[in-house]
Amino acid sequence: MTLSSFTVNKRHVKNKLAQWLITMGGISVLFTLILIFLYLLYVIKPVFESATVESTIELQVTSQAPVLATGSDELTEVAYIIDKQGQHTFYQAKKSDFRAVGTEILSTALLAKNQSINLLVESDTGQTVLADSGNNVFVIENKFTASYIGDQRDIMPNIAYPLGEEGLEVDEQGQALTQLAFAMNEELAIFVAFTADNRLIKTTLVAEDDFNYDPAFEAVYQEISFAQQNVDDIQISPDLAMVFVRSGEQVSVFELDDEYSVPLRSTIALVPANDYQITTMALLSGGSSLLFGDSRGKVSQWFEISTEQGRQFKPIRDFEVSDNEAVVKIYTEQFRKSFYTLTASGEMGMFYTTSNADLWRGKIAKNLPSAFAIAPRADGIISVENQQLQIFDVNNEHPEVTWNALWQEVWYEGYPEPDYIWQSTSGSDDFEAKFSLVPISFGTIKAALYAMLFAVPIALSAAIYTAYFMTPKLRRKVKPTIELMEALPTVILGFLAGLWLAPIIEDYLPAIILLVIFLPLATLITAFLWHNLSQSIKAKIPETLAPIILLPVLIAAAYLAFVLSPILESLFFGGDIRQYITNNLGINFDQRNALVVGIAMGFAVIPTIFSMAEDAIFSVPKHLTSGSLALGATQWQTLVKVVLLTASPGIFSAIMMGLGRAVGETMIVLMATGNTPILDWSIFQGMRTLAANIAVEMPESEVGSSHYRILFLAAFVLFVFTFVFNTLAEFVRQRLREKYSSL
Repeated sequence: MTLSSFTVNKRHVKNKLAQWLITMGGISVLFTLILIFLYLLYVIKPVFESATVESTIELQVTSQAPVLATGSDELTEVAYIIDKQGQHTFYQAKKSDFRAVGTEILSTALLAKNQSINLLVESDTGQTVLADSGNNVFVIENKFTASYIGDQRDIMPNIAYPLGEEGLEVDEQGQALTQLAFAMNEELAIFVAFTADNRLIKTTLVAEDDFNYDPAFEAVYQEISFAQQNVDDIQISPDLAMVFVRSGEQVSVFELDDEYSVPLRSTIALVPANDYQITTMALLSGGSSLLFGDSRGKVSQWFEISTEQGRQFKPIRDFEVSDNEAVVKIYTEQFRKSFYTLTASGEMGMFYTTSNADLWRGKIAKNLPSAFAIAPRADGIISVENQQLQIFDVNNEHPEVTWNALWQEVWYEGYPEPDYIWQSTSGSDDFEAKFSLVPISFGTIKAALYAMLFAVPIALSAAIYTAYFMTPKLRRKVKPTIELMEALPTVILGFLAGLWLAPIIEDYLPAIILLVIFLPLATLITAFLWHNLSQSIKAKIPETLAPIILLPVLIAAAYLAFVLSPILESLFFGGDIRQYITNNLGINFDQRNALVVGIAMGFAVIPTIFSMAEDAIFSVPKHLTSGSLALGATQWQTLVKVVLLTASPGIFSAIMMGLGRAVGETMIVLMATGNTPILDWSIFQGMRTLAANIAVEMPESEVGSSHYRILFLAAFVLFVFTFVFNTLAEFVRQRLREKYSSL
């Protein structure tokens, strides 16, 4: 083998190896992108799964009396019933190492002998209230204690009496109660009842110390002025502020926080006369919304909104429950905006108010269950029919997430109209989560737009001048310097933008406006003067220093703008332009706004666009420019008609790369804006972007929760947005290359 053939074979091996490595690298990148795409889908998929209800356990209860109430512990391992005779019985509902399923764990008589339950009410605050045939009222609370023997857990039930074991006298006149509602906190317990002699009364128990430690209290009796002769439903809000009393198709709302009287706050007329009948009423979690079931088989949601006449209860949305049956009962979850409906034939519906979602419908019993309850964690339901206790597993983890809730306007509790809102967390358990992706998607576009408006003109102008007009010696210094800007950490840029640039813009806003005028004007004046200088003077200035002459002029123009700023502010804006913008123009002004983000993020994007655009322009074959100039075209004509057209694919790619950088930017937007998810193009207001939202909220989200999965959905939206946009950009770039490659 000769030396030349050995060299050829060695080169061939190297080429094959390089080809293989490059191919594997490209395949690895594509494989990684596919894995990211699939993983995002894997995390997101559960939020769009349908709710399911499955019967798991059936028990025969030992009581022969009608069952009035049922329920379970948090883990649905122990179920209980309360029958008409006041017998409270607990059963083992799931397999345990200590007892078989269906075993009776504890049975307690809640009432004295020869007494029965006339009225039973389960409050929204977790207590069960019993009124016996002797007009005594008892308040009980179910407690469950977990103990461990080795590795085995055993849950033991017991009954607590938060207001004492003695019967309470709710009506000081001793009349029987036909309707009753109850709610309590650490300091107050309030009963609102309708008596057999048609009186609406309020009884308040004021704790001498704290109901959690001492059941001693003082009773205060009040009679409520009420003209109706019958009451169908009473509901007390969990904060003890209001009581809702339904009489037929009219609801009276009374205020409960007055010590001396119970004033009427408002009256709600539900339906036109003789149209249909209201059959049941329930209070949604949080106490802000009322649910009304009617004889048409519909449920309507009402809550207070601001109107020209003040705050009033208005109908917001309807839910179709049945085509031919009335809604008999409505049961609400304790911590979410879900509710369940029952009809006389045992048909059950599951709905979620915020997302207006019809989650599940089906038959769970042959007739209307005598007792029904939702498990504390909303992962099961307990139903009793004909002394048969049945437990259903409910898979309904993400009822608040629907396509409409994510991308369309939603009417949230207390808001005057439907809106796009992102508000994922709150300090209260009854918070109505608002998961609209529209504001943060809009914020992403807004931030990128203002950044590109700032960066593209500067970057492209600098690239054109550097590649086409600048001397090679100066170019070798300028280009690496600008490219070095790309190495600056974005967290530093965001820090400077938020803590240094934002206050300057706020204090010298007229100067920022003047800079837009003064800098181009100073450049044109300098160019005009330079053009009119004699050739002898120009010859004395080295060609590499000619562009640098402009720097002191620009600095002087900027200095003049800042000097004139307070003068203009005093003359035209009353000494405070921020107050003028807010009060006179009606435009909100945030210190950390889109202007700050545009400048800071534009500064970060400029090196990317500049470097790629400059390379594209500089790479235009010299014979094209030489031929154009030889044919009599000027430098500017050659630039516009030949150079820019030939370099247009590269310039377009540079702009797209800059846009991709702007869309995905996190730290600058995070630190330089107020992170307010609002829909407003105003340059004086901030925004929240998809990337910044993920960075802020992902560390605090509960793994597997709706919030957690929606953040992954936001990442998926960002991923798809950049993928689609880059694909379209590549298509446009290829068309430009094909069109101008023949030049």
